Amino acid sequence: MTAKRLKYSINGEWKESATTKFMPITDSNTGKVIAEAPCCTVEEVNSAVAAAKAAFPAWSTTPVSARAQLMFKYKTVLDGHLEELALLVATELGKNLNEARGDVLKAIEVVELSCSAPTLMQGDSLMNVSNGHDTVMYREPLGVFVGIAPYNFPAMIPFGWMLPMCITTGNTFVLKAASSVPQTAVRMLELLIEAGLPNGVVNLVTCSRKEAEILLKHPDVAGISYVGSTNVGLHIYSTAAANGKRVQALCEAKNHALVLKDAALELAASRVINSAFGCAGQRCMALPVVCVEEEVADEFVAHLLRFAKELKVGPAYDPTTDLGPVASAEHKQSVADWIAKGVEEGATLVLDGRDVVVKGYEGGFFLAPTIFDHVKQGMSIGDSEIFGPVVCIKRVKNFEEGLAVMNANQFANGSCIFTQSGYYAREFAHRTHGGMVGINVGIPVPISVFPFAGHKRSFFGDLHCMGKDGVAFYTEAKCVTSRWFDEEDLKHTKVDTWEGTMTRK
Repeated sequence: MTAKRLKYSINGEWKESATTKFMPITDSNTGKVIAEAPCCTVEEVNSAVAAAKAAFPAWSTTPVSARAQLMFKYKTVLDGHLEELALLVATELGKNLNEARGDVLKAIEVVELSCSAPTLMQGDSLMNVSNGHDTVMYREPLGVFVGIAPYNFPAMIPFGWMLPMCITTGNTFVLKAASSVPQTAVRMLELLIEAGLPNGVVNLVTCSRKEAEILLKHPDVAGISYVGSTNVGLHIYSTAAANGKRVQALCEAKNHALVLKDAALELAASRVINSAFGCAGQRCMALPVVCVEEEVADEFVAHLLRFAKELKVGPAYDPTTDLGPVASAEHKQSVADWIAKGVEEGATLVLDGRDVVVKGYEGGFFLAPTIFDHVKQGMSIGDSEIFGPVVCIKRVKNFEEGLAVMNANQFANGSCIFTQSGYYAREFAHRTHGGMVGINVGIPVPISVFPFAGHKRSFFGDLHCMGKDGVAFYTEAKCVTSRWFDEEDLKHTKVDTWEGTMTRK
């Protein structure tokens, strides 16, 4: 197959880039290059911002009910293309078909939420806040927002967490799609244009960090929404915020679970398997570390090992596949290096997934489930994000030690406890540092009416994505205080020295 060259989108038009640099897009299942994404030039990136800026006045004054109607139409279009989009995700990223569908469905979920923008954007009011004075608070859009998306959720993050709430509240948008998996984003924007998106409201570029850097300081950009590594997220947050922009930076994680001795161990192990190895571990809500009470650790690890061995590793677009490939050859090597590091650090390698070979797909980026036991505090494999199908077992004496181990980590995206004790479940929910908490739930991701609430070095900013936080992030409050006078008032007035309030003599 000849690799096709993708275009970028400005003002509703798909354009050939003037760049001489193109970035390869692989089929993760075969390792073959199937497309190339342009590394858009500085001029092209600037033109995306200019188009969004030019579209803002008309779009922001479009009635919110009309903007919501676009989301209603878009949801219908996405529903009709669900299988097509899922196959795209499975091909360029490597999620199995069920996980790929889930990626798209989570985007659709936020599109559905955005249909309620007329309600979500409602402000507050109070009559007679002072004699004769009434105050109304409105929520208004700010301008041009930029979305910098990662590779691991090519549908859900840019077209769920970022775009729907942004444009339905009246802003315009520039998406820097992940250059290794941009085909999903390109297709979803094509479908949004098909649904009736006005020109310039959403623009899409692919580029390197060098070109993206200008967006952080661009005078016409009001805010940045970013998902990715902590080091980059901290740079984006610091740079953009210093230039007066709103920023939400959702970053790395090293989510921990705590399994107490009273837990339903087999059920807990099945939940951990789904969380740790789903999406090949390439998600910030994976569960790569499990603290287990020593009394039941052997039994729990045995369940985990049995379930892991039952997972079928294969091409993502095979409906029978449980565990597809990771995103790239470079990432496969990175995860393999982490496994070697764990052995070097002295952890017990219970199950090694480095040597898996999928017949007929020998060039794919496959890793099988990997399990480490006896991972001690201070071992880097138990503290740093690996982002692959690797789970670490930390044995602890009791609830208090387990909670202390979990809270010592620098990241705090999510945390889970498996127990039948209401007391310990409540204590855990109250005292864990995790921003999203699961009680006998392995993936405590909230539905979109709630915020995706990472803590500590898993998030930089003040307002999270989705839920009420998402509405607040993409809008600013305007308070209007009014007073009206009758004819008698106008004849007999004086200026009150207290904030110039007009009062009758």
